[in-house]
Amino acid sequence: MNNRNRGKNTGDDTLFASEKQISKLKSAVQDMQYLLTRGYPEKASAELAGNRYRFKSRQIQALRGASASEMQIQNRKLKRLEAADLKEKNVYLDGFNVLILLESLFSGAYIFEGADGCFRDLSGVHGTYKRVNQTMSAMDAVALFFRKNQLKKLVWIFDQPVSNSGRIKQLILDFAVENNLNWEAELQYNPDKFLAESSEIIISSDAWILDHCKKWFNLIGYLIEEENLSVNLIRML
Repeated sequence: MNNRNRGKNTGDDTLFASEKQISKLKSAVQDMQYLLTRGYPEKASAELAGNRYRFKSRQIQALRGASASEMQIQNRKLKRLEAADLKEKNVYLDGFNVLILLESLFSGAYIFEGADGCFRDLSGVHGTYKRVNQTMSAMDAVALFFRKNQLKKLVWIFDQPVSNSGRIKQLILDFAVENNLNWEAELQYNPDKFLAESSEIIISSDAWILDHCKKWFNLIGYLIEEENLSVNLIRML
């Protein structure tokens, strides 16, 4: 095993640790929600709000992830399921989105709760996925959720164009066999579109998928609350 993790970037404490910075982020989310609700484009809204508070690029990234229009927030809430709705159901999981977010959470990186109640981080795949020290902890957490809520089947969906996607797919399948879990793993060239068009329950915190899917479950929120996880959490509400 290697020594990689998905912890904080150098300088993240300066950007996110103080009450002053958190207060500015919360104000910026309100400003951006106002703009988005009135039809302003996301990128322009983030730049406008970010410039007002003199944010650095990672603060703007957090702001974009946490913000949504009133219509988006309402739409996502209407489609959100509770844990009790999952028993004996098939669930499709946005592989890299969920795995990297959980790896970041277990690494002590900053996790942001957005206006839609979803949780997001500042990590990304950037064309290549690299397994880290927290990968197995992330998979254990999903397995615990799977068993506790008696899901029928869980299907992990990964981006085929991402380097090492085949390896992580095999890791998931091996883990499922070892732990007697009814899991599958698939590679898709356009996983966002695949998940958005699926009639199954979706697990993701990707904004576009949440806007377009039929029904979804907030796994990260569930795990934080149900398992009382230790999280470096910033609530942007």
